[in-house]
Amino acid sequence: MALSPDPAGTEPPRCRGPHPQPRRPAFLLPPGAADCHAHVFGARQRYGYAADRLYTPPSVFAQDYIAMLDALGLERAVVVQSGVHGTNNSVIVDAIAQSRGRLRGIALISEDIADTELDRLAAAGIRGFRANLVARTGVQYEAARRLAARVKRLGWHVQCLLDIENFPRVDEVLADFPVEVVIDHMGRPDTRGTVDAPGFQSLIRLLRSGRGWSKLSAPYRTSTQPFPYSDITPFAHALVAAAPERLVWGSDWPHVMLDGPMPNDGDLCSQLAVWAPDLEIRNKILVDNPKRLYGF
Repeated sequence: MALSPDPAGTEPPRCRGPHPQPRRPAFLLPPGAADCHAHVFGARQRYGYAADRLYTPPSVFAQDYIAMLDALGLERAVVVQSGVHGTNNSVIVDAIAQSRGRLRGIALISEDIADTELDRLAAAGIRGFRANLVARTGVQYEAARRLAARVKRLGWHVQCLLDIENFPRVDEVLADFPVEVVIDHMGRPDTRGTVDAPGFQSLIRLLRSGRGWSKLSAPYRTSTQPFPYSDITPFAHALVAAAPERLVWGSDWPHVMLDGPMPNDGDLCSQLAVWAPDLEIRNKILVDNPKRLYGF
């Protein structure tokens, strides 16, 4: 991992920061365009760090993220609670409160969370919770299912990080899930295979069923190539062709735990024009779908 070790050797290594000079995308972003996947962090002295976190974050905060959005011309965004702060969702709640309506959030919660706290988070702009089935941090599948039944009344969804080829029947497994499910990062497809791989085809079926969504985001997480991560393009094209009304786009800012060159966020956004060259479909992914999913 491209991280800097803590001098004392007592903490998880520190991630590099994002590219400091984001470029404008190669195409004009429509009004209301949204970045639907990013992380923000807060000062350790105020918000604390989880002892079991996988990394120590770069020194970037909500104001730095807002500056990136402004540089690209993005009006809205979704901040996803990271394991750095554990289930203390104050960092994203505060970021939402300071954003003047631009942000929504996805929380990390435990199964023993009180209904009153769920209500508080919903009122603060939280629209779902995350289950990380890759790092296996936070709630896992069975606990997520039980929690989903509790948050259904709030109109929330569950966001899952998983490797789709480990779930070749994901459409069947989630068919009776209590709420809709958002699959992060195109399901982290295995680029050694093809779009016909069983897991990826099950993701397509999930989206077509109307029970699931996916994020066109973080191609570098499973790509074996440098930018523009061309081995991911067939998977993005397949999703866009199959279910454009069930897709959103995300930057994955600030690209934590990234092994390789730090991408420019403007270039990542520009890549969406390659994945979704049709203007109407691209605007749906950037504006209409986020509005439906997150209630902007």
